[in-house]
Amino acid sequence: MAATHTFDVLIIGSGGAGLGLALQLPDHLQVAVLSKSRLEEGCTLYAQGGISAVTDPADSVDSHVEDTLMAGAGLNNPEVVRFVAERGAGAIRWLTDLGVPFTRREDAADQPGSSDRPDFHLTREGGHSTRRILHAADATGRAIENTLLSSARQRPNINLFEHHIAVDLITAAKLGQMENRCLGAYVLNRKLNHVEVFAARNVVLATGGASKVYLYTSNPDTSTGDGIAMAWRAGCRVANLEFNQFHPTCLYHPKAKSFLVTEAVRGEGGRLLLQDGSPFMPHYDERGDLAPRDIVARAIDNEMKRRGLEYVLLDISHKPAPFIRRHFPNVYARCRELGYDMTLEPIPVVPAAHYTCGGVITGLDARTDLPGLYAIGEVACTGMHGANRMASNSLLECIVFAMVACEDIATHIDAAPRPGALPPWDESRVRDSDEEVVVTHNWDELRRCMWNYVGIVRTDKRLERAMRRVSLLQQEIQEYYSNFRISNDLLELRNLAEVAALIIRSAQQRRESRGLHYTLDYPEADTGIAPQDTILTPALPKEVDIAM
Repeated sequence: MAATHTFDVLIIGSGGAGLGLALQLPDHLQVAVLSKSRLEEGCTLYAQGGISAVTDPADSVDSHVEDTLMAGAGLNNPEVVRFVAERGAGAIRWLTDLGVPFTRREDAADQPGSSDRPDFHLTREGGHSTRRILHAADATGRAIENTLLSSARQRPNINLFEHHIAVDLITAAKLGQMENRCLGAYVLNRKLNHVEVFAARNVVLATGGASKVYLYTSNPDTSTGDGIAMAWRAGCRVANLEFNQFHPTCLYHPKAKSFLVTEAVRGEGGRLLLQDGSPFMPHYDERGDLAPRDIVARAIDNEMKRRGLEYVLLDISHKPAPFIRRHFPNVYARCRELGYDMTLEPIPVVPAAHYTCGGVITGLDARTDLPGLYAIGEVACTGMHGANRMASNSLLECIVFAMVACEDIATHIDAAPRPGALPPWDESRVRDSDEEVVVTHNWDELRRCMWNYVGIVRTDKRLERAMRRVSLLQQEIQEYYSNFRISNDLLELRNLAEVAALIIRSAQQRRESRGLHYTLDYPEADTGIAPQDTILTPALPKEVDIAM
């Protein structure tokens, strides 16, 4: 018999959002945090740039809001943007008190903590009108993740489960009960290769985005849309999934895989150049190399396709070598490993899928459509990002909505019913597969299809072709899923295919070009109506076979 675990709060995901919530929940609550890989592995770990917040007296919340709204191409919810921006300084205080080693000004030791001269070293990134990015060298996400995880390990009420991937949410509706709510999740223990039951009074999705749906991505292998797919199958609405932000500058090298070159390189004077050394960004935006990343990514993609280039160049070699090594030690070291010296030469870069702008619809309380289920971080569509996430707003959103979810859960936990006995996962009618190549083949086919037909530049015909291919893949995956014992790769493939179909459906509904994505059939934004979110509503969840 597979194990059954019972907690007050089940958090699926161990990045900045998940651990940030776990650490703020009251000590008397028993909390489980699931990670489908190593506990620290996830997008937060690889976030290089920083976290945006108004900490400089010369800056203002109004300015941060204005910049964010401009980057979001009209789809941001102004109320949410202000809500997050106003809480930015408090989020930074919490992280600092926890021990996150944000980089300080070089003169901070002489004038520590003065109210008119904050001692944080602030950078500027694309779309921001001023320096407001706090960072820990060029590995801010790593510093935050390691600090949060270290603190979580010391809390006796936080139970950490490594190598546990959620299969599906358990809902009352699926069990045939009249009043629907989330009761927990079925979870594959990857080391034991058994599906276990995790029951909880509240469940929180902190699973990140779905960038691995595309062939090239700056994100680690964990970014497979698990939370979005599970929430959709459980009856939750999703919004704006057609908008996936592409990071404009990922290192182009066959061994680099997913190495992101922080936007702070451009913020500190890095120039984007064609291979003949000529600049091209002034042709696309008056801000040139400091334009928001959606404009930069589309410009690079256009130049590559128009000229038949495999990459463009990012050059900061005109800056002093000690400056480069001090501000970008990790980028410099990784480039050196691959044969590039950014102090002496430009480095080759390409755009790659980076951030899922849409997701599971939530309110300012982080609640989803399903009672008992919350969503925080990249998995959620809060209205913060609109058609494009402005640089470094995502880490801020993670921490702010972790605080929000904590407050709501703590306030209402006494009213949340304890789940009763839940049925175990039934594996009696499935068998081990001897055709794992099917999963591998479908995984590759899906990502190439999405890259070729649904990437930055789209057409109606391309989207139709993509939907036909994805639908066929889903049929094959469902047949495989129904007959064979599940695995990590199969679960991720199933979720990616689910999210791919949602992305295509969303893109087909958006008959305009907005933000990063450009549709040749509708090359302009639709100014005849107010900007509209693309909202998809699932059919009501049905009673299901527990083996499925």
